[in-house]
Amino acid sequence: MKRPRVLIIIQNLHIPFDRRVWLECQALVGAGYNVTVVCPKGPGDPAYQVIDGVVAHQYRGYSPGGSKFGYIAEYVYSFLQTLRLVLRARRAGKFQVMQACNPPDIFWPIAMLLRRIDGTRFVFDHHDLCPELYQSRFPDAAGLPYKGLRFLERMTHRKADHVISTNDSYRKIAITRSGKATDDVTVVRTGPDPDKLRRGQADESCLRGHRYLVSYIGVMGPQDGVDIVVRAANEVVNKLGRKDVAFTLMGSGDSFDEVVALRDELGLADHVEFTGRVPDETVQRVMSTADLGLSPDPKNPLNDVSTMNKTMEYMAYELPVVAFDLVETRVSADDAAVYVEPNDVEKYGHAIVELLDDEVRRRRMAKFGRERVEQVLAWEHQQKAYLAVYDRLTGRDIEVGDVSARAAGS
Repeated sequence: MKRPRVLIIIQNLHIPFDRRVWLECQALVGAGYNVTVVCPKGPGDPAYQVIDGVVAHQYRGYSPGGSKFGYIAEYVYSFLQTLRLVLRARRAGKFQVMQACNPPDIFWPIAMLLRRIDGTRFVFDHHDLCPELYQSRFPDAAGLPYKGLRFLERMTHRKADHVISTNDSYRKIAITRSGKATDDVTVVRTGPDPDKLRRGQADESCLRGHRYLVSYIGVMGPQDGVDIVVRAANEVVNKLGRKDVAFTLMGSGDSFDEVVALRDELGLADHVEFTGRVPDETVQRVMSTADLGLSPDPKNPLNDVSTMNKTMEYMAYELPVVAFDLVETRVSADDAAVYVEPNDVEKYGHAIVELLDDEVRRRRMAKFGRERVEQVLAWEHQQKAYLAVYDRLTGRDIEVGDVSARAAGS
């Protein structure tokens, strides 16, 4: 039997660096689907490659800056490059399903084109709230740009045959804000793989001569709160006098240079390390040595209802979490996190110190977090719902039902 072809489009990350999309790719390949991804190139990536059975067509990324017009230029460029590579990938045969991941919400016209010429079904994998993301970057922005983003979100939801939401808050938005039918929206959380994300042997060199290590991993954009980490480190080191604490921040983004400059301005170079993007081996070493993980996402309309992947990764590595009190962060972490009054840097710094000084509590939280990942959040629990969407759209669930019925009748 010919394997159904699936096309996945992402714009803001590349595979396999985008952990959610890569887990989805692996799940589809494992279930017998033929998967093609169109995305930007990672460092050193070729224009075409096959990674663990996943075909990748990749274009050189373009990011002119964080201004409003910069984003427009970036998205126009990305759309045209994506369309070019989608048409190239289609030469190998039509796609049964196209999945678009956001941000941004701009790829539904490509889905409509493929639907018209090939009958391709459209799945929208809803990663972010683009209107709220815009507001978080430009707090005083309103009017036409925001209305335009709401229009693109609404069109993407409505044109999709099925919407995959990362949590119940996003599912509610698809239904109430865009009018999507409840049966056409499925929650698939970005659960970590506990077999791959597992605490290993600590590496003393990661401590850099300090007693405790506090870690951050993730994107470093204006809405991610990395500046809060640096200011909280200032509270811990310079104001509370805790010279025994080191911070390691892994990742990159639009705010990287800005937060590095803030660290230097506050005289924290001996305590706060920025690694940039690092390979999995480095992540493993740091996470296996760290005493706790930081989820500093400030409370705003976007973050309050968004699921933070880093929070669950900390839990997989048996790290208690310090977070602001956000709706979906509580859903993910439950008792694996300490919750601080939103956006209060001083209280955030004090919470770090209090948790470092309470080893019994840290161990209890670490155990709870790991068990929650294994029993509830792990990708193996989430991928069943994800694959069910594809089996339904491609008719494979009917085929399986027919086979089962014939077997029962015999």
